[in-house]
Formats: sequence, C-alpha cells, structure tokens
Amino acid sequence: MRSRPLAPFALGVLAALAACGRQPPPARTPKVAVTVAAAALRPVPYDITAIGAITPLQSVAVRSQVTGTLVRVGFREGEDVRAGQLLFQLDPRPFQAALDQALATLARDEAQAANARRQLERARELAQSNLASSEQLDQARTNAEATAAGVAADSAAVETARLNLDYTQIQARIAGRTGSLYVHEGNLVRTTDQNPLVTINQIRPVAVTFAVPERYLDDIRRYSENRSLEVEVRRQDSTGTATQGVLSFVDNRVDTATGTIQLRATFPNRDSRLWPGQFVMVRLVLDVVPAALTVPAQAVMTSQRGTYVYVLQPNQTVRMQNVALGRTLNDYAVVDSGLHVGDLVVTDGQLRLTPNAQVDVKGGRNGGNRPATATGGTGAAP
Repeated sequence: MRSRPLAPFALGVLAALAACGRQPPPARTPKVAVTVAAAALRPVPYDITAIGAITPLQSVAVRSQVTGTLVRVGFREGEDVRAGQLLFQLDPRPFQAALDQALATLARDEAQAANARRQLERARELAQSNLASSEQLDQARTNAEATAAGVAADSAAVETARLNLDYTQIQARIAGRTGSLYVHEGNLVRTTDQNPLVTINQIRPVAVTFAVPERYLDDIRRYSENRSLEVEVRRQDSTGTATQGVLSFVDNRVDTATGTIQLRATFPNRDSRLWPGQFVMVRLVLDVVPAALTVPAQAVMTSQRGTYVYVLQPNQTVRMQNVALGRTLNDYAVVDSGLHVGDLVVTDGQLRLTPNAQVDVKGGRNGGNRPATATGGTGAAP
C-alpha cells in the first residue's frame, strides 16, 4: 500500500511545535560605567570654621591736649608712621610766652620767700633777747610760710606751662598706618573737637576676632592648654593663599544672647594683606589625626539603614557595604568602620547600581580620581 504525503496543514503544525521547543538565549545585562577611588589613610584635622573681622591690634585716635593753630603736618595721610614720630606742630609762641611768664613769677616769689626766711630768723633772734614780741615772731613765721607756698604754686604753674609747650608737638604713640586727616595747616585745633586729628591703626601685627558656638569651649580650652592653636584666614570668596596665625585670646564669658564665645587670633601680617575692617573666613585647628581612613565624600550614599558605599570586587562586580562615618570634610569622609585601606569605592554612577551589578571602570582601575587633600572641616570632634 503506498503512503500518502502529509497535508500542508500537518507540516505547519509540526514546524510550530519544533519552534516552541527551542528557548531564546537570555539577554545580557549591560555593564554600568563607573569611576572608583581607593580608601586611603591621610592626616585629618579637627577644626572649626567661622566668619571673622580683622581689627587693629592697637588703635589710637590722636587728639590735641591744648588749643592752638596748626602750623605743620609731619606726614601724609595713609602713610606708615613710627612711634615717637612728629605728627602735628601747633604754634608754640603763646605757650612759650606763658612759660616765660611763669618762670618770671617763680623767680620773683623765690626772692620774696628768701627775704621772708631772713626776716623770720631775725625775729627769732630778737624774741630770744626779748626785743621782739611773740606776735611779731608769729607774723614773720606766717609770712615765710605764705611765700614758700607761693613758690610751690609758681613751680606747679611753670611745670604746667612747660607741659603745654610740649603738647604743641603731637607725636605718634604707636607705630602704625594713619587714616584720613581731619585738619590741615592753618586750622585752629581745639581740645573740645569731636573728631580726632587722625587715627593710627597698628596693622603689623593685626588681630582677627571671631565667635564660635559655646559647645566647642571645652575642646578649645583642652587643646590650647599646653600649646598654641593654629588659625588660618582666607578671603570670604576663598581665593588667595591662607594666612597663618595663632589663637591669642578666649573671652571670659559666653554671650547669653547668641550662645557663642568670642575669640581673637594674632597674625604677623608682614605683607599687610590683612586690612582692618575686612571680613574673612577663619579656620581654627584644634588637633590633627595623623592617619585616618578616608574616601571621597561623593562615594557615600544614604538609605533607611544608614550610610553605605559600593565596593568594587575582583570580578568587576560591586557589593553594597555599610560604613560608619566619623565626620565629613569638604571633599572626603572619614570612615570609622566598614572599609579597609585600598578598597575601591564607586564615586560616580552609584544611582544606576544594584548589588552584584557588572561595572565598567572608566579611566583605569582608579578612575583617575583620588581623595582630595584635607583642607577644612565641619568642626565635629574626632
């Protein structure tokens, strides 16, 4: 019996059944491009940041102690002056005349006092011989004492006149930089003038005053007990090189209105970069941990369970690693536990990662990213 060929419909059914038996290969998950950096040991400072104001270490408002006509100005406004330098010269002639008059009066009264003493001696001799009464002796004694008192008063007047003459030469009491002049040659200078003749600010060295929250007071006192604490300042826009100084003063009370403690630091300011009245960023360094484990701050992620990082494994996958942080500084975070030196953590691309995800490290194994050098902090205790 001859077999009949299969119908076309039956052939289609068999082809469909054979196709259903073959499973398609699983789709490959694309690798996530990331950058990584190594956890490393580095010195970490314990510091406090604040905004401070530059103030002169000393400031003198120069005023006249006598009234007179200004005949000479011995400096240019805005110029540096030294201690003892002549700043102003008032017309000395009226004061010289007053001194000459006081000296003449003193000479006259000294002569009268000498004569009164001689008369007293004669009165004593006559009284001993009963040739003068006790009343005459008392009168001679009173006259001698009165003229002696007059000489003392004249001497004081001479000293006052001499001081007034000296006051016509107004000298700088401190070395520093002069400000604006309020008087010029030919002006009448009075002791009652409201404005000073000029103000001198000492700017070498110079001081920076700033306030920090009172919670840092115990640490400041503890760390400053046996050594000088370093302070650095920068312009508020953080440009330029930092200037170094030392903490020189801690106020003896906490401001109850603001809850802060006032501090002052001293800076040599040899290049005159710091100017009175200028506001600056202040960084007070209390201590430095010589070797703390750190990672770039952008590597740290936060979830409901806490903080974690993605760690690169040898097979080019990542694992989620919980970490305990100490404090976060400008560009990096201090890791108290959870990592070891040399562990590679993901610094870019974390949002696309899941545990055990395959990654493609950009820029080589370290990704070209290295933790930044310690430059500042939040002020948290180590």
